[in-house]
Amino acid sequence: MNEFKLVSGFQPTGDQPTAIRKLTDGINQGIRCQTLLGVTGSGKTFTVANVVAELQKPVLVLSHNKTLVAQLYGEFKQFFPENAVEYFVSYYDYYQPEAYIPQSNTYIEKDLAINEEIEKLRLKTTSSLLSGRRDVLVVATVSCIYGAGNPSDFERSTIRLQKGQTLSRNSLLHKLVESLYSRTTAEFKRSNFRVKGDQVDVFLAYNDYAVRIVFFGHEIEEIYAFDPASGGRLYAMDEVAIYPANIYVSPKDGMLEVIHHIQDDLMVQVDFFKSQGRFLEAKRLEERVNFDLEMIRELGYCNGIENYSRYFDRREPGTRPFCLLDYFPKDFVLVVDESHVTMPQVRAMFAGDRSRKMNLVDYGFRLPAALDNRPLQFDEFYNIINQVIFVSATPAPFEITESEGVVVEQLIRPTGLLDPEIEVRPCTNQVDDLLDEIEERISMGDRILVTTLTKRMAEELSKYMLNLRIKCAYIHSEVKTLDRVEILRDLRLGTIDVLIGVNLLREGLDLPEVSLVAIMDADKEGFLRNQTSLVQTIGRAARNERGKVIMYGDRITESMRKTIEETSRRRQKQIEYNAAHGIVPKTILKSREEILLQTGVADMRPADASKAYIELEEVRIAADPVVQYMDSHALKKAIERTEKEMLRAARELDFVNAARLRDELEQLKEKLQSLGT
Repeated sequence: MNEFKLVSGFQPTGDQPTAIRKLTDGINQGIRCQTLLGVTGSGKTFTVANVVAELQKPVLVLSHNKTLVAQLYGEFKQFFPENAVEYFVSYYDYYQPEAYIPQSNTYIEKDLAINEEIEKLRLKTTSSLLSGRRDVLVVATVSCIYGAGNPSDFERSTIRLQKGQTLSRNSLLHKLVESLYSRTTAEFKRSNFRVKGDQVDVFLAYNDYAVRIVFFGHEIEEIYAFDPASGGRLYAMDEVAIYPANIYVSPKDGMLEVIHHIQDDLMVQVDFFKSQGRFLEAKRLEERVNFDLEMIRELGYCNGIENYSRYFDRREPGTRPFCLLDYFPKDFVLVVDESHVTMPQVRAMFAGDRSRKMNLVDYGFRLPAALDNRPLQFDEFYNIINQVIFVSATPAPFEITESEGVVVEQLIRPTGLLDPEIEVRPCTNQVDDLLDEIEERISMGDRILVTTLTKRMAEELSKYMLNLRIKCAYIHSEVKTLDRVEILRDLRLGTIDVLIGVNLLREGLDLPEVSLVAIMDADKEGFLRNQTSLVQTIGRAARNERGKVIMYGDRITESMRKTIEETSRRRQKQIEYNAAHGIVPKTILKSREEILLQTGVADMRPADASKAYIELEEVRIAADPVVQYMDSHALKKAIERTEKEMLRAARELDFVNAARLRDELEQLKEKLQSLGT
């Protein structure tokens, strides 16, 4: 049986050994929830890797965004090169969900673009989990709580072959089709199979190699892997398991029963609409569902088949869908990275999905069963969990309560770096005071982060500094994701010296070049200035030996006081440890090549940027895809709003922005004119 084998040139140091021992003992003693409080740069991932190697149990590492998942996947892949480290994120490059807007009578069809490489990695994840291996570590986003196929059906559709097995070639071909592989005589691609006489080639959906099965009569004579591009033989196999080509696979034997069940529910819902005098909705639903059923009869699937998943899974109304967590054995361990952000995100998924689908059901676009194709509710998710380790530099009350107040601390950094010093200075003349500090840090070759309370203040402060010939940039939610990475790269390479932002709580942000973090208006208590936010923000200066934080405020709020006390407590422990072990703190700077490699995602751009869907980011009104669905009333309001913004920009002498808004205004007016208004 395969076991986790940790490969690393380092040994646990500082308080890592204690954290590893406590977490491992807690899991072995059956403790359900534990919290690892690890400061920035303390090697939390290395600690978790050591715990995984000690436990020898399947592990799911959950994080709140794709960027961090990619980073964690790379790190765990290095720690466990011989084991099944898998990557599971949403496979959409672009996703526009199906929606209906009653106010404007607008129906938006689902539109998407699937990333085939990510789809392959998702299938590889489920295949590894069902292979019986125990050395599986999956790094995933919260997409893992969304509906997936029934693992029992997935397992039943797996084709297991052995050398010498008696099986007709045609039987194998039927099995491959039922497992959603497609026969081809043209290009041999992933999820395809081809037949040449007595040999069948299968390009596995979840791997980069293909398998050739050679028959002699009704007996499998030989099985071997080969390179699909060159045709070169890789290695012989005594047996092989061919997993389905799609994570959602339904058995053919129950298809007729499923169709009858859908038809019964259709009649009930149509009668309901007619009883209310809503004949348009009744007709709409009848036509849409009957069309889908015809597609399912002929092809085995239809567009939006996930809306019928409850029927295929044979679930009762209202019951939760299957998800990735169902593919894990019962004793798996969950590790929640940056739990103070990830857990609230898990909690929020269900409500947002349901509010969109209720409109589709209420207006006859979908059967009520569509509501059961959804992410898990928080309680459903939490009940599946066997044991969990929350990992965060600032654990929330939820994690601490669930861990019964017992927190495993990891405060010592292997580099000997300390938490930064904190100074509180008055808000009066805070900009002039900050400029003096910036000048001093730039002369040392260091970088500076400045956090403001509003986007407007970030932009205005940036303009002011640029007029003073300080190389700076601002970053906030209106700055596109890839542009943010590029700005951070420029900061690290020294193209800019100062980065100004509203919320620089980028968990996992590695900026060792930054030695000063300035927090403007730190005494304005609120979300951006609470204890969690302040601790995360000052952590950005913890990777530099000259790390320093200046909080500008005319009073010390409760959040500021707690943050200063907690930072001082950690700093004192770090100083004592360094003194006892003769460690001198040293900044670990990366080479230019390493920085370019680490931020390589900045060089990527979507093929069709106009269709890119970036969640939780604002887009300019004329570029918004929703504009094409606006009626004349909505367009007039948009024109009025854009004109006001343009005039305001002109008054502020921001002519570049004013010119952009003028162009948008013209586009909106053309759109309104095309409606004949």
